[in-house]
Amino acid sequence: MEFGNRYTSKAQAGARFVAQRLLLKPLIWSMVQVNITGREKVHDVHGAYIVVANHSSHLDAPLILGSMPSRLSRYLAAAAAADYFFDVWWRKGLTALFFNAFPVDRSANSKSNGFTGKLLKRGVPLLVFPEGTRSKDGTIAPFKGGAAALCLKAGIPCIPMALVGATEAMPRGRNWPVPGRPPVYVEFGDPMMAAEGETVDQFNKRIEKTVRDMHAVQTARAAAEAGTNVHEHPSVDQSDSEQNRAERRADDNDSDDSRQGAA
Repeated sequence: MEFGNRYTSKAQAGARFVAQRLLLKPLIWSMVQVNITGREKVHDVHGAYIVVANHSSHLDAPLILGSMPSRLSRYLAAAAAADYFFDVWWRKGLTALFFNAFPVDRSANSKSNGFTGKLLKRGVPLLVFPEGTRSKDGTIAPFKGGAAALCLKAGIPCIPMALVGATEAMPRGRNWPVPGRPPVYVEFGDPMMAAEGETVDQFNKRIEKTVRDMHAVQTARAAAEAGTNVHEHPSVDQSDSEQNRAERRADDNDSDDSRQGAA
């Protein structure tokens, strides 16, 4: 695979900003109720990094991209299954436009061609789902070590994220979220660096444990809030107002990013 300039192009980034922030995010946010925790933890992240998250739904990538500060998602390239997202021209084009995606061969005989390393060297951050495929029931499968190995080799941080509720909101077999704006939960973890002397396997297990722990917390939160009217819940009014203020600040930043991306 040749390295194309679409991954680093400012013009492509500007088009992607419009596609993600003005089309995709408003659409997804109108169909599911998104609850974001810990976004302030990535405030000081700069340069290349790898987002690692559990994977159970086609909603996962849009939720992650929409939840991240736009300066971090502008060039974020998502790993996407070559046999599904790159099999026909129109799906390949949409996947590239909205997710800056690169194809990943999921076959048993696939070999690394070093393309992800080239992206990281050019400063392009990556979104990787280390389970390798979507979970059928929302449980987390063991993580493959590719993302941990890339972080360790490149000396870059991993941003762990956990998603809960996406399976119920848009389970396998559906091309659209279920009606009723079901709740989904997105949590950012603290950026993680491989410790001195830490092996790929050790770092991978530490990343997996972090994602599992956050997933457990958000699962408990989802269970506690199930069946409640969020508009009448006494503790949600305050958090909603804080979230609205945060969204307004993010919107202001996005407006600035839009001008910069179009320059």
